Amino acid sequence: MTRFLFMAISVAGLLASAPVSFAASTAGTAQAASASRMSAAQIADRNVAARGGLQAWRAVSTITMSGQIDVGGTKNVKLPFVMKMKRPHKSRFEVRFDGQTAFQVYDGAQGWKVKPFLGRDEVEPYTPAEASSASASAELDGPLVDYASKGTKVELLGTESVEGHRAYKLKLTTKDRAERHVWVDATSFLELKIDGEPRKLDGKLHSVAIFYRDYRTENGLVVPHVLETVVAGGKQSYQMTIQHVAVNQPADDALFAKPQLAMAKVPNQ
Repeated sequence: MTRFLFMAISVAGLLASAPVSFAASTAGTAQAASASRMSAAQIADRNVAARGGLQAWRAVSTITMSGQIDVGGTKNVKLPFVMKMKRPHKSRFEVRFDGQTAFQVYDGAQGWKVKPFLGRDEVEPYTPAEASSASASAELDGPLVDYASKGTKVELLGTESVEGHRAYKLKLTTKDRAERHVWVDATSFLELKIDGEPRKLDGKLHSVAIFYRDYRTENGLVVPHVLETVVAGGKQSYQMTIQHVAVNQPADDALFAKPQLAMAKVPNQ
């Protein structure tokens, strides 16, 4: 489900001035991994099967999702967004606000962002941290699909309760030695929660979690339609509601290339 994580990270970047918060929706103490009768590999396999199966995901070349982001506040603001992803690692995220469109694009190697409603009309390149996050997060099919061929190792740490559901806690270590935790429902084998990139608030790093809810079947794929990003120590959370999903729609590579907006708005030297 890393593609959804990348969307949530994008929201945090595009709406940097909006407050976020931590929702204490996990409970319970991790149990010993030996208490489980399933291995990490078996849990990962069951997860892929629950999400539609390996062959179904391998057949996906592009995916487009659109809906609304609830950024809360006293006016309960909801902003429309569109997210496009294309293999192998291309992505484009757009959000509308006050008649303007902010967006982030990643071509598989480099990324750029435009934030007009934050007073920035120019095209800005990704920071090294953003580029690293995009590179790790732009997997269209998520971290557990074909994880071994991607060089990822999966380890079962035990079980925890996530929003009232018993969940397997998996530790994923990529070939670049980056680590991430994923919580998989012990009954449905769908993801309930995943670690996000820590965010800096008030000069301190705060942990981030993405919660997945309301799974539905779309073109043979099982995807969540509600995602909530929560950051420890904030005041509010981001909730994304996916209303439409389209699979294998044509998407020109130009959509993911460096925007040409900057060429027309570069100030006179």
